[in-house]
Amino acid sequence: MNTGLYWLTQDLRLDDNPVLAHAANSCDHLLCVYIMDPSLESRPHFNSVRMGSKRQRFLHEALWDLEQQLQSLGQRLLLLKGDPVEQLSQLIIRHHPGSLHLSRPSGLYESKQLAILSKRFPFMKVELDDSYTLYTRDQMRNVWETFPASFSKFRRAVEPLQVSPPLPRIQRLPPMPVVDNEVIATLPNPAPRNSDDWFTGGELAAQAHLARYFTSDLPLHYKQVRNELDGLEKGTRFSPWLAQGSLSPRRVVHQLKRYEQQHGANDSTYWIFFELLWREFFQWYAREHGYRLFHPRGIKSSPTLTSFYPQRFKAWCEGSTPWPLINACMHQLRQTGWMSNRGRQIVASCLVNELQLDWRYGAAWFEQELIDYDVASNWGNWQYLAGVGADPKGKRHFNIDKQTQLYDPDHAFIEHWHGRSQQLATDHVDAADWPIIPGRYYQ
Repeated sequence: MNTGLYWLTQDLRLDDNPVLAHAANSCDHLLCVYIMDPSLESRPHFNSVRMGSKRQRFLHEALWDLEQQLQSLGQRLLLLKGDPVEQLSQLIIRHHPGSLHLSRPSGLYESKQLAILSKRFPFMKVELDDSYTLYTRDQMRNVWETFPASFSKFRRAVEPLQVSPPLPRIQRLPPMPVVDNEVIATLPNPAPRNSDDWFTGGELAAQAHLARYFTSDLPLHYKQVRNELDGLEKGTRFSPWLAQGSLSPRRVVHQLKRYEQQHGANDSTYWIFFELLWREFFQWYAREHGYRLFHPRGIKSSPTLTSFYPQRFKAWCEGSTPWPLINACMHQLRQTGWMSNRGRQIVASCLVNELQLDWRYGAAWFEQELIDYDVASNWGNWQYLAGVGADPKGKRHFNIDKQTQLYDPDHAFIEHWHGRSQQLATDHVDAADWPIIPGRYYQ
């Protein structure tokens, strides 16, 4: 009897899940396991944890949702806590699976963990499928040979490629082998949400939002509202579920194309696809550049700021800077786990230019706070803005006063998110605020 081990990472769904479909068709028994890595809750780098409370809650909701769906198919979600390599190694030793199934990783850590497991258990076949990207590695083979230096070149290379139709929702799964019940952690029901919580984790919520969006006229006006700073209806808002893997990017494209057939295509509907290509670019960018995604100089060779002023960074995180728009954006982030794309660019520019801080501190804070965090998009976009990434124009500098006039001329956003409160000096005069050189991240 062939037993397979399915290591869930960023593919917490039954719809359009090529990893799970492959495992279901090739295994007699299947272990579905998710590893809660406690290192994500520690604070070892840049004064930020790698997963803040809002993203933890969003993940909890998704895992609970997935567990209910697996149970309806006679399966269980095996939830373990600890170092992923060690937890998976123990399972492999106990159950001797012939194959390990997982989504092809974009992150450096996940790739290293997979390499260790492959070396430790050479008898076990590793089956990788592309569930997190629009295109497969085979489709990207020519692009991958000489990775484009900019997004524009990448877009021209991949736009002619055909996005494969999404796979149907999984309807049947092999049974789980006999497992010691003591190792199965039971997820409690998620706690009731507050009225100001914008997103609920999990595939069911993702599919409901997808259906709601594409049965409205919002896609026809996306480009006109995508830079708005506030409001759930001012963008697609797919990114939290895409980042979590509760929603497939191919499913989004499929729904988009069907919408265009029914309602017509325009610049706005194209721009939704354009934004998905932007996300796609950074997934392959992260795989191409590896550890340089976290290097202070990024993928460039020119020196960059590495000094650090603790009081400036604290004011930026707390939203107590001299700039009301920055404060409002940062208050919005801390309260909701969300910030618009325009807001992210403005506050990132402030950290790098006005406050002259190491860009990696900002990237790490976003990693802690954003519910739509994914390693490639977050660190790649921060590199882009800081001038150490794929932007051929170099560092981006947004004039805060001009951005306020353009996107919050009546200060409604600033007032709603209390941007005028707690405006403090960004520097102290004592030695405690002298600049320091931060340590390296993701060795």
